[in-house]
Amino acid sequence: MTKNEKRVTSNVIEQFRPLFEPKTVAVVGASTEGAALPNIFIRRIREFGYNGAIYPIHPAAKEIDGLPAYRSLGETPEPVDYAYIAIAAAQVPPLLEEARGRVRFAQVISSGFGEVDEGRELQLALVAAARTGGMRLIGPNCLGLHTPRGRVTFTETGPVEAGPVGVVSQSGGLGTDIIRRGLTRGLGFSGLVTVGNCADIGANDLLEFYLADAQTRVIGLYLETAGDGRRLFEILRGARAGKPVVILKGGRTRQGRAAAASHTGSLAGDDRAWVALSKQTGCVMADTLDGFIDALLAFQALAPQPRHPTRRVVLFGNGGGASVLATDQLSRIGLDVDTFERQTVDDLARLKLPPGTSITNPVDAPVGTLQQEDGRVAEKILEVIYGSGRPDALVMHLNLSAFVGRTRDEVLDNLVQAALRVQARFPGQAHFLLVLRSDGEPALEERKRVFRARAVALGIPVYDEIANAGQALAALAFHERFVQSRNR
Repeated sequence: MTKNEKRVTSNVIEQFRPLFEPKTVAVVGASTEGAALPNIFIRRIREFGYNGAIYPIHPAAKEIDGLPAYRSLGETPEPVDYAYIAIAAAQVPPLLEEARGRVRFAQVISSGFGEVDEGRELQLALVAAARTGGMRLIGPNCLGLHTPRGRVTFTETGPVEAGPVGVVSQSGGLGTDIIRRGLTRGLGFSGLVTVGNCADIGANDLLEFYLADAQTRVIGLYLETAGDGRRLFEILRGARAGKPVVILKGGRTRQGRAAAASHTGSLAGDDRAWVALSKQTGCVMADTLDGFIDALLAFQALAPQPRHPTRRVVLFGNGGGASVLATDQLSRIGLDVDTFERQTVDDLARLKLPPGTSITNPVDAPVGTLQQEDGRVAEKILEVIYGSGRPDALVMHLNLSAFVGRTRDEVLDNLVQAALRVQARFPGQAHFLLVLRSDGEPALEERKRVFRARAVALGIPVYDEIANAGQALAALAFHERFVQSRNR
């Protein structure tokens, strides 16, 4: 990194540090009765562990939620790092003007601005007021900020520990979904910011921060418009895929573009431009919210291997027909589930596994096989696969309903531990992913939840179906191939 690059990195980190680690928070719109959304926000950040100063702003109240209240943003005892604002749209610009340079970031939750025709002039006034007040503006028409390192969140539940995934969401509701689903899936966030209409700060600004931020290793963007598309391209091209970037783009079809325009007032671009952006910069395009989270999970847990991009995949588990379908699905997205060469098949045959065990790839093993030696038989099987089969990725898939009433949890734990031991003996050779399949029965889902948490604690990405794991591997492979081509 050149001296200039170090300076730029340092500047962007210092610029956004008060947003992600605010020492003072102002809350505008809280009521003395405690039922308004800003009151809920105050309670949530307290429960989340925020220990900085909280300043409710109210034109008349002396106290709100046990905290001294102040009449304006310009009257707080200390300057404000982050202001959360949820009042009627027309009241916001005058409020911002009164800040007199004492607010760093203001996030306007209120709607009624540029997402509707009659609010466009008001949005221009909002931006002008923010400049007059000396602050940067996030929103309007969004839901808030989730930053575990700063102990601030707008959600009822979310991961408390800071992680490596930095997200920008142009949709507040989708931002909530990403946090809540991410919590159950094991994602750890370095931050998530909902940006709504992007009247001032947009995805590009936060993308630059995440690229510079040491806490962030993978970046996710939900966008309905690029804002400044040229700048987005230049940022991503300059980053040279040093960190994986996954983009979920809303408005890629004609009907979707119309929906985006009514949602955040966005003018979404032609889908061909996004495909070109992906090819030229290495960013990964996701098609669905689940695909977006699946890809982020893979990049969080698995270290890309550009020297040998993922292609050869081994499926191992009690799958049967599910393995056959998965082989077709993975083949369609550029991954190979090829049968083993003769040496690998012969080596597996020498293990004398029980009848009904397929040893060609997919390796289909009935529960009776998998529970041998309380699951430790998997280590012998995987030792052969890694030794002579040399996969780029191994997907262990377990249909949990087949284990119910037949095995102890210890067997499932031993299967995973066996895989981790083999992984350790063949470092950097293959990505390991776990698929836990179930039929939705409540008791089984609870068992799955507990076992997923154990696996996630070991750093293993866990998926619900083999196809989901395959899509995540395809995203990883795309990134690996791009980095490999860049380094030639």
